Amino acid sequence: MTSCVPKRASQAGAAAVAAGFVTAYLAVVRPRLLRSGATAEEAHGSYPGNGLIPDGTRSGTMAVTLDAPRACVWAWLVQMGTDRAGWYSWDRLDNFGRASAWTIHPEWQDVVVGDQLAGKPDGSQWWQVAALEPERFLGLRMSLDLRGRPFDPAGQRPRHFTDSLWGFELKDADSGRTRVVVSGYWSFRPKWLQPVLSILLLEPAHWVMQTLQFSNLKRRADSYNAGGSRRPGRVLFALPVRTS
Repeated sequence: MTSCVPKRASQAGAAAVAAGFVTAYLAVVRPRLLRSGATAEEAHGSYPGNGLIPDGTRSGTMAVTLDAPRACVWAWLVQMGTDRAGWYSWDRLDNFGRASAWTIHPEWQDVVVGDQLAGKPDGSQWWQVAALEPERFLGLRMSLDLRGRPFDPAGQRPRHFTDSLWGFELKDADSGRTRVVVSGYWSFRPKWLQPVLSILLLEPAHWVMQTLQFSNLKRRADSYNAGGSRRPGRVLFALPVRTS
């Protein structure tokens, strides 16, 4: 059966729908992703780590309030790493199928600037502790060329690279709780490709993974009473993972 709708009209209609979708995403969805859970002051005010990434642009800002004091939240954060406690997000993806820890490990609590937190099981990529103020701020830096090979950020950068800071700022909230504000800075070459990758891929992916991390950190904070014993909680966003 032959369509009565002219081909050009059909194409124009599809283009209009696509344009409407893009406009709605940029005008409504993207702004929410870039400041999910954060106040205007948190999203647009100053953030630690400015200057650590040369030519870096401020990334989106996400925030959550956890029902635990800063010392407790800090203990969960400093033990992160693929070869340590994991990342508390989507273990199947960012922790290569290994389950993130449900306990605080004393042997992983002492970190200093320059330490490397493994990003892959074989240690070929890592997040370097670039900034640290105990119980206040943790800044993790990853510097890679576009083949995924780390480079020394203190030396000359490759022609094409990604260099980013993933920051965790901790603030006191009411009733002994902690406000966790996550943001950072990012530099990328070729520079023209940075906004394309950011809008199409990195911003939505980061929103998903960071939302999962917040949710799982909240479960861990809620799962321990004052004596440090675990209480059962409802599992959110869980997928089967290897435990060994």
